[in-house]
Amino acid sequence: MGARKRLKAEERKEAMKSLAIAKLNNCPTSPRKMRKVADTIRGKDVFQALNILKFSKQEASLRLEKLLRSAIANWETKNEGDRPEESNLVVSEIQVDSARMLKRLRPAPQGRAHRIRKRSNHVTIIVDSAK
Repeated sequence: MGARKRLKAEERKEAMKSLAIAKLNNCPTSPRKMRKVADTIRGKDVFQALNILKFSKQEASLRLEKLLRSAIANWETKNEGDRPEESNLVVSEIQVDSARMLKRLRPAPQGRAHRIRKRSNHVTIIVDSAK
């Protein structure tokens, strides 16, 4: 490995140290419902976001709360000795993408059939310390 490449890799590694990523794949909630909850916590402080999710009545908020706790734990393992309360952690990015769709048929009148699409999603949370 050349000197420039090594320096660039070390620089990238140092930049990635402040962020932590958590992913949830094939969550059986429709992406539209998950995005509604995800938009409420985007850009908020981590502990404020946890409170919002804890007292939200949507079912998707339970899964997002667990995922956010996982992202905080990932940040703690990367930054040993630092406390998340003192580091001003922020939900810098949250992404909800559609995943596989289970397709079913429901009987309809006059011998017809209607298609039912059971949607699922992938969620990615990136937690970063605000400067």
